[in-house]
Amino acid sequence: MSEFPNGSIVTAHYKTGIYIGEVIEDRNRFYLVKVLAVEKHPMQGDLHNPGKTEEVFFHQRKALSYNEKANVQKEAVKPFEGDIPSYEVSLKEAVDALKTKLERRETEFNKSAKNQLDDLEKQYFG
Repeated sequence: MSEFPNGSIVTAHYKTGIYIGEVIEDRNRFYLVKVLAVEKHPMQGDLHNPGKTEEVFFHQRKALSYNEKANVQKEAVKPFEGDIPSYEVSLKEAVDALKTKLERRETEFNKSAKNQLDDLEKQYFG
């Protein structure tokens, strides 16, 4: 596991999303990471019952906001190489990638997840 000093630009896996961010603080088992861009949008639905739509609460999961801070387990933080995309562009690309994935197979779960994502897209981009 790498150690990242404050100011390091990293990729951080947080819940089911992946973000590009800046390490703000070392908090023992966690890094406090400030979000700069979205690499992978969080999945929709019940994380404890993936793929299920019946008898579960189907959660709508937003991506972390620009400059939002999250405590990310150190094992889930990796170095980031390259140019940091703008938050808006990265969020749109992450939403589009998840939509494409959900449209590959027509299942009840994918349909419900896409409906949640469509609603989020309206919230994100008006």
